[in-house]
Amino acid sequence: MNPEQLSSTIVAALTALAESGRLTLPDGVPTTVAVERPRSKEHGDYATNVALQLGKKAGMNPRDFAQALAEELTAADGVAKVDVAGPGFLNITVEAGAQGQVATDVVAAGTSYGSSEAFAGEKINLEFVSANPTGPIHIGGVRWAAVGDALGRIFTMAGAQVTREYYFNDHGGQIDRFSGSLLAAAHGRPVPEDGYGGDYIEEIAKNVLVQRPDVLGLPDEEAQEVFREIGVDLMFAEIKQSLHDFGVDFDVYFHEDNLHKSGAVDKAVARLTELGNTYEQDGAIWLRTEKFGDDKDRVIIKSDGHGAYLSGDLAYYLDKRSRGFDRCFIMLGADHHGYVGRMMAMCAAFGDQPGVNLEILIGQMVNLVRDGQPLRMSKRAGTVVTIDDLVSAIGVDAARYALARYSSDSNIDLDLDLWATQSNDNPVFTVQYAHARVSSLLRNAADLGLAAEPHPELLTHEKEGVLLRALAEFPRVVASAADFRQPHRIARYLEELAGTYHRFYDNCRVLPMGDEEPNDLHRARLLLVDATRVVLANGLDLLGVSAPERM
Repeated sequence: MNPEQLSSTIVAALTALAESGRLTLPDGVPTTVAVERPRSKEHGDYATNVALQLGKKAGMNPRDFAQALAEELTAADGVAKVDVAGPGFLNITVEAGAQGQVATDVVAAGTSYGSSEAFAGEKINLEFVSANPTGPIHIGGVRWAAVGDALGRIFTMAGAQVTREYYFNDHGGQIDRFSGSLLAAAHGRPVPEDGYGGDYIEEIAKNVLVQRPDVLGLPDEEAQEVFREIGVDLMFAEIKQSLHDFGVDFDVYFHEDNLHKSGAVDKAVARLTELGNTYEQDGAIWLRTEKFGDDKDRVIIKSDGHGAYLSGDLAYYLDKRSRGFDRCFIMLGADHHGYVGRMMAMCAAFGDQPGVNLEILIGQMVNLVRDGQPLRMSKRAGTVVTIDDLVSAIGVDAARYALARYSSDSNIDLDLDLWATQSNDNPVFTVQYAHARVSSLLRNAADLGLAAEPHPELLTHEKEGVLLRALAEFPRVVASAADFRQPHRIARYLEELAGTYHRFYDNCRVLPMGDEEPNDLHRARLLLVDATRVVLANGLDLLGVSAPERM
C-alpha cells in the first residue's frame, strides 16, 4: 500500500462515517488526505493529522474524531493497526502483504512509475539558457541547462505537454559588438573597448574567412555585416552542439530578430492599447505597469519610433500565448531579479494571471573550486568558465547531477575534485553505484536461474519495510518536485534511497548461499531489488543522468 492508496482508504473511511451520521463535515469529505512517513518506526508505517484538520469543523474534539476514524480504518483492507496519539494524530501500520505489494506495483509500472496526471492537459513552454550568441555558454547558463531540462522531464512525468524553447538574442547592440570584435580579430587589431575577447573570437573570425576570403577587402561597414551574419551562425552552432553533448536539446529556437521584422511588436502594442493599458507621453508609448504592481510605468516604443527593450518581451510573451501555451516559464540569472516585477506587470496587462500563465525562476551563482581555490576563467573564453570546461573537468553525468542537486535559488560552490572522484563522498557516484550494484545482483540471479516472484506477505523484515516505504514515496517526490519547481528533491531522494537499499542488502540475504535451495523469500526479495532498480533508473533519468549497469 503506497501513500496514495492509503489516502484513498482514509477518504473512504471518512465517507462511511459521514454517510452513517457518525460525524458531520460541513464542507464535505476531502478528496485527498495527506499522509507522511513518521520519523520513528515505532509510530507505524504512516501518520496523518487529518483529525486535527477536520475535528473542529465537525464539532468534535480532534482526539474523539481520530478515535472514530481509527475504528473505521482498522476494518479496512490492508490496514493492520491504527493508534491515536497526542491531541489527535493517527499512526497507521499497514499489513505486510499490502506493503509488500509496492514492489510488484513498481516493477509492473516500469519506466512509468512515478508518473501522474497532475499537469495533464496543460501545455507548458519552458524557456531556459537563452544565452546571447556572443560567446560560449558560461557556468550560470549551464546551471539552467541542467535544471531546466530536468524540470521539463519532471513536468512531462506529471502529465504536461512540454516544449523546451531557446530564445535566440540575435537583435541589438551586443550582436554589433560581437561582429565588431570578429572584424578586429580578422584584421589583427585590438579588441574594441566594449567588445568581446578570448580565443574563441579568433577561431570564429578565421572560420568566417574560410567561408568568405574576400571579406577583408570590403569596407569595414560591409565587412562587419558579413562577420555578423556568418559569425553569429557559427557561434550559435557551437552553443547548440555543446548543449547537445550535455544532453540538452530544444524543441524550438526562437529568433528575437523575427519579432521585430514580423510586426509582432506592433501587434502586442495594439493589443495592450485595445485593453486600455498604454498611453502616449513625450512622443513615446508607455505601458501602465505601475497599475499592475511595477514600481513605475515603462516605455515600450521610444520617441524615435524604435521599440524599447521591453517591447520584445511583450511580443514574445504574446506569441507564446497565441501558440496555445497555458504556462510560460522563463529561467533567468541572479542579475535579472529586478526584471521580475515588470514582467509580471506585463502579464497582468495582457489580462493574464501572474504566477500562473507566467512564472519566472531565478537561478543564483555557481562557483567552481579546484584544489581549494576558486576557478575563475577559461583559457578559451578568456573571462568565464564555460560548459565545455565543466564537462571536461568532471563529465556530463556529474555536472548535470551536481547542478540539479541544489535548490536553484541558492548559491553553490562545486568542488571539482570531489565531483570527479569515484567514492561515496561523491553523491552522483553513490547513486549510480547503487544502480550498478542492483543490476549486478540481478545478473547473478539470472545466472542461477532464479526469477523474481511476488510474495508480498513474506516481506516482513524491518529493513524490507523501510525500503518498501521509500519506494512508495517516489511518486510523491516527483509530484512535489513538479509543484515546487525543484528538481533537487529528486536527487536528495535518490541519495537516501541508495543508502536505504545498502542497509537492506546488508541485513537481508537475497540470493541463496552454497547448495541452499532457492525459496519464495529469495524470489520476493529479488522482486524488491528489481523495484529498487526501476526507481533508481527512473529518478536518474529525470535528472538526465545515466543509470550504469556496471561500474
